[in-house]
Amino acid sequence: MPDEGAPATVPETRLKALRAGMGPVEVIGRIVTLTPREVTRQSDGSRRRLLSGLMSDGTATVRFTWWDPPSEGVDRGTVLRAAGAEVREFRGRPELTFSWKTKLAPASPVELPTVDTEATPLTPVAELRPSDEGFRTEVRVVRVAARTVSVGEERRVVHEGVVADGSGAIALSAWSDFGLKAGETVRIAGGYARAFRGRPQLVLDERTTVVRIERPELPDPAALLRAPPRPIADVEDEGGGAIVAVEGIVVGLAPPSGLVYRCPTCRRSVVSGVCRLHGSVEGVPDLRARIVLDDGTGSATVAAGRETTESLWGVTLAEVLRRLKELPDPSRISEQMLESLLGRRLRVRGPASRDDFGLTVVPESVEAVEVDLAASAAELARRLGGSA
Repeated sequence: MPDEGAPATVPETRLKALRAGMGPVEVIGRIVTLTPREVTRQSDGSRRRLLSGLMSDGTATVRFTWWDPPSEGVDRGTVLRAAGAEVREFRGRPELTFSWKTKLAPASPVELPTVDTEATPLTPVAELRPSDEGFRTEVRVVRVAARTVSVGEERRVVHEGVVADGSGAIALSAWSDFGLKAGETVRIAGGYARAFRGRPQLVLDERTTVVRIERPELPDPAALLRAPPRPIADVEDEGGGAIVAVEGIVVGLAPPSGLVYRCPTCRRSVVSGVCRLHGSVEGVPDLRARIVLDDGTGSATVAAGRETTESLWGVTLAEVLRRLKELPDPSRISEQMLESLLGRRLRVRGPASRDDFGLTVVPESVEAVEVDLAASAAELARRLGGSA
């Protein structure tokens, strides 16, 4: 890897000590994530390459932007020493910028700082906030599963799930395989928290330490997954959660629902044959239902994918495509779906998040609930002060 310049000698700084506006610094860290990009120069319209990602030294994890990186490329996991890096601010946090003034070279992993995990504060998951790091937490693994995702041009395996302690539950994303299993209790140090869909998420990478411990008093995963439904208004007030259960009546469908088309590469929705990332594509047909659920205290949108939509509606994607040949009007598909779902009572479990449009639940399970009309009438009468 070539040097990128020859700055004046500057002191080495740990990532946790970085502050926006500091003068040029020298840092050492391991590249955790890496995404190649290109931007267009406003001056002449030419393209300029850059790398962006996360770097960690065990004391903290920070974003970095590397302008005009070496043509031979850089590998994720590389330990890098950067002298003359600038420190800027990105969304209230420090970010490193590597430019032609920065001297960059590979370093040895033994040069990374030694971190005493026992000296880091023990933090309940309910107190974790996006951008938190330098903590340890003791939790029970509620569930975990591996899936393959695209990170730039690279395909990687991420282990996703939920962990919990007595204070609450939090989503987990592990970029290394720690062999986590549902039900076990572990001590985690060297991870960091980030915002995902408006909620904190615990992220583990190569610098994270995971130790099995005995904590029988931590919550039982089965009990968390069987928790009774809560009022939608309460869940929305809390901003959602890693595991929630709500129950209500289907009062409508939010667009887009019914037959949709997705990009064959990234699975994003295609509008008029155009993917916002990959341009003109041949969309792949899919089914989805954005179900509006109301329980009297508030409403939530249940973002159901194809499998859940087919199960609730009783109509498969193949049948929808057949109907479309007979009556080529996609709006009729969503109308038929609404006719089937309207007024049904559903119990939904899964992660929930809140944004400017309200509460959204991504269902992991959906159950149809039979409505006891006599009991409902009695309850309504009681609320109105009458008799059943």
